[in-house]
Amino acid sequence: MTGPERRPAPHSEWDGATYDRIADPMTRWGTGVLERLRLTGNETVLDAGCGSGRVTEQLLERLPDGHVIGVDASASMLDEAGRRLARFGDRVSLVQADLLELGPRSLDGRCPVDAVLSTATFHWVLDHDRLFRNLASVMRHGAALEAQCGAAGNIDRLLDAVRRVGAERAGTWLYATPEDTRRRLSEAGFADIEVWTHPEPTPLERGEQLETYLETVCLRVHAADMAAQERRRFLHAVAEAMPEPVIDYVRLNISARRA
Repeated sequence: MTGPERRPAPHSEWDGATYDRIADPMTRWGTGVLERLRLTGNETVLDAGCGSGRVTEQLLERLPDGHVIGVDASASMLDEAGRRLARFGDRVSLVQADLLELGPRSLDGRCPVDAVLSTATFHWVLDHDRLFRNLASVMRHGAALEAQCGAAGNIDRLLDAVRRVGAERAGTWLYATPEDTRRRLSEAGFADIEVWTHPEPTPLERGEQLETYLETVCLRVHAADMAAQERRRFLHAVAEAMPEPVIDYVRLNISARRA
């Protein structure tokens, strides 16, 4: 397995180890997206936002004669992915890169790729026009894109709970609509485009499980600069302000081909 040197982490860096432990919802969604990807077993596939590698592991198991390039901006996530995926040896490359800087030179000399898979990532990328152009630039003609991310309306009730405790969620994200996504994909050079949404309510247990999930995923940036005691109070207050311990996810599904 090959991988890059890690860049220094910002204070709001992901906690890859904790994420890996609590990422059952993201893994479940990713499994569903992976099932949409038709593979013969010898392709080179880009996992755009591989995280801690739980879905990447399933992808590699479907590619006994292929190769996976796992790209993520987080050094902590890639460290976890490296441990999880070590058994696959040189069938996997891990690349630390921002998807807004992605291009043929980013991919360890393995370009163009035969397919792109992405789950729970694109909503963290603020320029989807550029994102889709970058993905198209590393895909062969006819290559499949199967992806899922947060859609317009994602976690609205959770954001209301944050406001009820007197705060606005810090950080940046883009929960796009299907209409905007279809247009952006078409303009970036994709065809056979299908985009749709579905709700994915995710129940958690009140107390430590819910508050750890909020800290690690949904409110990560907001909580990052708080002192430990302040952070615990804030997360507990938000959890108590939620009508029920359910994250009201709405997922944006993307299926397309490089034209």
